[in-house]
Amino acid sequence: MMMNNHFFHLVKHSPWPILVALNLINLIMGVVKLVYNNSFFFFFFFTTVLIVSQWWRDIIRESLYEGSRSLKINYIIGAGMIFFIVSEVWLFVSFFWMYFYFSLSPDMNLGSVWPPYNMIQMSFMDIPMLNTLILLMSGFFVTWTHYELTMNKFSNVTSSLIMSILLGFYFLMIQSYEYLNSNLSFNDSVFGNSFFILTGFHGLHVMIGLIFLSFMMIQLIKKSFSLMNFHGFEYSIWYWHFVDVVWLCLYLSIYWWSM
Repeated sequence: MMMNNHFFHLVKHSPWPILVALNLINLIMGVVKLVYNNSFFFFFFFTTVLIVSQWWRDIIRESLYEGSRSLKINYIIGAGMIFFIVSEVWLFVSFFWMYFYFSLSPDMNLGSVWPPYNMIQMSFMDIPMLNTLILLMSGFFVTWTHYELTMNKFSNVTSSLIMSILLGFYFLMIQSYEYLNSNLSFNDSVFGNSFFILTGFHGLHVMIGLIFLSFMMIQLIKKSFSLMNFHGFEYSIWYWHFVDVVWLCLYLSIYWWSM
């Protein structure tokens, strides 16, 4: 076996990065087609999940069984995850910038008011409040799972993580119900555009977070965690709390302040 004179892990040749990149292009095109009632999005989302699962399987093998992770490498991966979340923050900053640009100075075509005329307002105390409580409870359960793991208390770890995932899926179900029963559409001026873009992209990130947490749950059930392989679960918690914070900003700006 060849010994390395550096602490970096030189990854092996893998087909998954290029496949994920190509599939993400198709996934974005599927989002555009979804506006026109096309189902390509769900097909490419499913294939993305399959490819990502194979990629994460290889990463788990490298860290858990091959011992290819050192403290320095874990530190670098953690920094990469932080930069990834920061890039996601700026993505939503651009969307919120668009929203406040149109809402703080409504165009004359909108009647110089916000929301525009004939836009049926939704109560922030109705479904949005329920969704907020559900997502916050999901964040509480995933944080409780992390606390139990750090305290070496394994009695309720799996059940609390499953509860967090179920609440996340329940959030998506209620969001879908809101879409189906809403009087708004994507074509209802810039108000409808901004509403569905912000809530839709947030829902997409909730799906990604649920996939992340589901893989961590599989690892937990299979007892695949170790002191050197515990960081993936922490990264999933970071991402899930990021989703929580984005939703709170959405709730305060779109549902409470605007309505």
